[in-house]
Amino acid sequence: MSVIYVLDILGTFAFAVSGALVALDKKLDIFGVIIIAFVTAVGGGMLRDVLINAHPINWIGDLNYLYTIFTAVLFTFLFKSKIAYLSKTMFLFDTVGLGVFTLLGLEKGLSYNLHPIIALIMGMTSAVFGGVLRDVLTNKVPLIFEKEIYASACLAGGIIYLLVYQFTIIPENINFIISASVVIIIRAVAVKFNLELPKIKDDLFTKS
Repeated sequence: MSVIYVLDILGTFAFAVSGALVALDKKLDIFGVIIIAFVTAVGGGMLRDVLINAHPINWIGDLNYLYTIFTAVLFTFLFKSKIAYLSKTMFLFDTVGLGVFTLLGLEKGLSYNLHPIIALIMGMTSAVFGGVLRDVLTNKVPLIFEKEIYASACLAGGIIYLLVYQFTIIPENINFIISASVVIIIRAVAVKFNLELPKIKDDLFTKS
């Protein structure tokens, strides 16, 4: 079992817990909680595989994803009142998952001979669209559209990966670690210092 696969499973667990917590806050029943946890954890990868016609779809080809999601839901039910104390740990898993999912999606796009720009978009899709689906299904404005540097961190890490991939002979695993670290660092710094992308408020014809 590779380190990257372990990180992938940890990221899936963290994403599933975040989905389950949102569902519990919305007072959904157990079925609703499982569904929201599921789409949060694997929705992005599933959408990517559908778009590039990759089979089997991520969670269908590896039941460990389903086992991880069910474990995350059970964990959330049993320890909901204590998870607040684990927020830093969960944020770490979530951020690591973001970096790993971005690069896994990008690599999968490249393996299907997609143009690097399209593969980059597939990497971002893998990482963030589970959260978008979660927020849409629970009637919230998706986090990536409202605040925080999230998808932008994925794009930055993906661009670094592509540049290193094209112009150097660094081994693929080292490139993966470097690029995923870029995503993790940008995301962590943005949250720590409350950094956000600029919002469009005025245009050329707006009077001050």
